Amino acid sequence: MVMANSLVEQNQNLSVLILSGSPIIGSFDFKVRVDFVRIPGIIKLRNGEYTSLSLHIDTEQTLAMRASIIQHTAETFDPDIFIVDKEPYGLKGEVTETLEMLKERGTHLVLGLRDVLDDPSLLGPEWQRKNVLPALNDLYDDIWVFGVKQIYNPLTGLDIPASVKRKITYTGYLPRSAPAVADPAILSEMKEPYVLVTVGGGGDGDVLTDWVLRAYESTRQPPLSALFVLGPFMPPETRASFRERIQKLPRVRAVTFDSHMESLMQDASAVVAMGGYNTFCEVLSMNKRALIIPRTVPRLEQYIRATRAAEAGLIGVLVDDGIRHSDTMLTALRQLSQQKKPSEVVIPGLLDGLINLNRLVRLRFKAADKRRALLEAEAAFASD
Repeated sequence: MVMANSLVEQNQNLSVLILSGSPIIGSFDFKVRVDFVRIPGIIKLRNGEYTSLSLHIDTEQTLAMRASIIQHTAETFDPDIFIVDKEPYGLKGEVTETLEMLKERGTHLVLGLRDVLDDPSLLGPEWQRKNVLPALNDLYDDIWVFGVKQIYNPLTGLDIPASVKRKITYTGYLPRSAPAVADPAILSEMKEPYVLVTVGGGGDGDVLTDWVLRAYESTRQPPLSALFVLGPFMPPETRASFRERIQKLPRVRAVTFDSHMESLMQDASAVVAMGGYNTFCEVLSMNKRALIIPRTVPRLEQYIRATRAAEAGLIGVLVDDGIRHSDTMLTALRQLSQQKKPSEVVIPGLLDGLINLNRLVRLRFKAADKRRALLEAEAAFASD
């Protein structure tokens, strides 16, 4: 969303169409000339397998529907630039035919990568199994990494040829800002400085939520009040159980989901989170002291991001030891006030992601305009 809104804001004649499987995409505020097409959702389970989010059909049928919608939408919209998020062939190869079709049309194909994908020992065999290298070499024109090399190189440890390395550009992280709208209603209940506890979508956020909540249940004098965002994908029975416990604590509140997470984070004194990419960008943008408790299955993405960011001094990290003593969490919460804020650490280009994204897009459009002019000139010459 942040990319799309920035692109139309900075480029007057540009339109953006988003293809998304998120069931909550319609909850967000999009600018004029940004629209979306909702495709059937798929979620990844803790064992690494995929399943349909809402439809009572098997995964293969869902993937076939997604692939068909993606291809027909791309064929009709006929984009000048097509950006694929993270998976070179899409989920289970769902964008392969679309990429090949757009390549023949001359569309500029971009693979957008987050700062971290997975541990090289796991990513290497996975990409070899998926035969990713031909896509990077033959299909994609650019690879944009939405992070900085000082934190991590997502392709580290992989045998990447020079022809592919030349396509890589680090943009910096994608900054976020709180929208100029009325504050979320829950903020009227937060009378004291609070720590924001967020688990992203919440599908696998029960462990972190329980650990932090037990710390609050174990003391009458927590360091800060707390606001829990339980997440729209947390199972309803789990969410209800947490709410029942939270209602018994005087300095703790909870919401399921708010489309203006930036507003909740902007008002927070500190953040406790799992450390997904979007949350990490929000922490940096809002300049918040943060304690990250990364998940380690099915991928090590969050763990790598958290440990590297902690080494740089940007955030604090607490690795789940499997025991999860309340005192351990309580100590970590109390130490939050002693941390540096991200702005106290100087990393060049850290939050330049949107500046560089717009620059790259404008460069590609200029190249496309030159190519069209040349083709039109050649056609005119041939007709003479």
